[in-house]
Amino acid sequence: MSWLGIENKVVIVTGGASGIGRHVVSTLKDAGATPVIVDVSVNTGDELDGVYCVKCDVTSQESVNAMAQAVVDKYGKIDALVNNAGVNLPRLLVDVKGEKPEYELNEKSFNIMFGINVKGLMFCAQAAARQMLKQGKGVIINMSSESGKEGSQGQSAYSATKGACDSFTRSWAKELGKYNIRVVAVAPGIMEATGLRTAAYNEALAYTRGVKPEDLSTDYSKVIPMGRDGKLDEVGDLVAYLVSDRASYVAGTTYNISGGKSRG
Repeated sequence: MSWLGIENKVVIVTGGASGIGRHVVSTLKDAGATPVIVDVSVNTGDELDGVYCVKCDVTSQESVNAMAQAVVDKYGKIDALVNNAGVNLPRLLVDVKGEKPEYELNEKSFNIMFGINVKGLMFCAQAAARQMLKQGKGVIINMSSESGKEGSQGQSAYSATKGACDSFTRSWAKELGKYNIRVVAVAPGIMEATGLRTAAYNEALAYTRGVKPEDLSTDYSKVIPMGRDGKLDEVGDLVAYLVSDRASYVAGTTYNISGGKSRG
């Protein structure tokens, strides 16, 4: 048994088919856990790199409840949930220049971000917690962001969803702690490329920052005390620790993983 002791723990990872979620899944698998990839882009019953998949739209309570039941039907339990599914659409509150109204925050973009990042977070936590209450234990890890504490130019709605994530984490930890269910959050800062940043995303972000896409800064020595971006495996390692009983007294807090950039 490894130091972490998470062998055979069944861990749902939403948004687990790509990006940070994919690396979390890989880390958990390597540590001996049994991760389950939950994603809208997979089909239930498929395997991705040897990991069982369940298709789920986190914005649909019916879909989320069916997902949780599918995991219980296959494995008999849910030891942990990594609430990772999320979306970021760079948008300005007001397009002051008036050149790109499509990059101004509107109801559609607001609803997409809050639907996945907040409502979806709640639906998944609720479904997992119901099963964990039957088991008498469990861990819920919400994927937040440094921007939820710091704010972020051109990403106010996204930052607000992550502020909600942190607040949910604190409140749910108070509600569920007495039932031996820990709730904690992880807030990555600037990370290495995940493969999810498209040209369209970079164009939107650049406009909201008042620069050209090619001028988006990658000189991390100016903004990160440690002088580099974070590694996806570092996020995976932190999540694996929090899943484990080694973190049995950790709840109701958000772990920043930002190279010292965040104010805490």
